Amino acid sequence: MKNMDTEHKLYEKIMLLLEQLKKDHPELINFLDETPLSIPDNKEPKIGLSVLQDYLNTLQNLEALKR
Repeated sequence: MKNMDTEHKLYEKIMLLLEQLKKDHPELINFLDETPLSIPDNKEPKIGLSVLQDYLNTLQNLEALKR
């Protein structure tokens, strides 16, 4: 259950940061297609904690560039 809690928290942080970026820096949204996150092309992709953390780090780096 701990991993589910952690995963849920990462998803929440990602969603909040995406909303913040859309609101404060809409020009950065175009770069999200170019981020290194890739989702496997299968019916049930498994996205682990490390992938979520990497994506959150990428979003935080984008935000830091605009400060």
